[in-house]
Amino acid sequence: MDLAARAGISVEYLTRIEQGRDRNPSIAVVNALADALSLDTTERNHLRYLAKITGGECSAHTHPAPPRRDVRPSVLQTLRLLEPDGMAMVTNRLGDILAHTTTYESLTRGTGLLDTGTPNLTRYVFTDARARTFFADWDDVADEQAFDLWLAPSVENSEWLTAELAPVAGPEFTHRLNRHVVPHRGPLRLNHPSGPELRLLRETLDLSSDAQQLVVFLPADERTAQAIEDLRHRPHGRLRTIS
Repeated sequence: MDLAARAGISVEYLTRIEQGRDRNPSIAVVNALADALSLDTTERNHLRYLAKITGGECSAHTHPAPPRRDVRPSVLQTLRLLEPDGMAMVTNRLGDILAHTTTYESLTRGTGLLDTGTPNLTRYVFTDARARTFFADWDDVADEQAFDLWLAPSVENSEWLTAELAPVAGPEFTHRLNRHVVPHRGPLRLNHPSGPELRLLRETLDLSSDAQQLVVFLPADERTAQAIEDLRHRPHGRLRTIS
């Protein structure tokens, strides 16, 4: 069936949903069907409502909520130990940037990533046109963010962000979210607004008790190291914590 193919689900599963034999479609499936049907915002909301009143998974958590944004003092102290040269941030699988070093701020200045009071990398990647320029391998980064969102430990949290992003990001987002493809996570290539292309390696420390991650960025070559050194000596602020 063409609809099943466009939504990325099996014909058998779509038939079960249509016949009411499966009353537990995930929010990802609901969004995929909305994309396949080219529904507008009002129609999408109505589809979500229908999924809720049939007792599906979308209604299992009637009040999806954003995750906690606090970072443990010891983790903040670890970030301070990386100052002034280190590039690092604390994030969660939803993409919320909860704290970062001053050099990370220098690295992203002018890109729009940290412009909001509650910066979120996933939202930035899929909804800010500047992201497609900043990330030289945008497709790979988009796959990473979608996969991490799928792995989010809290269903309530992931549904909160998915519901927010799906109407504005469209099929580009929901298709990747439903693929569940393990991303490659190679060197991160950035087109910095100041001109140079930066190549960074990433080391990730999993803070499992907090459902957060400490990500440290390292220059992959001498050219990148020199470019970051130049960026670091430009005026910058202090360690920023979002709470």
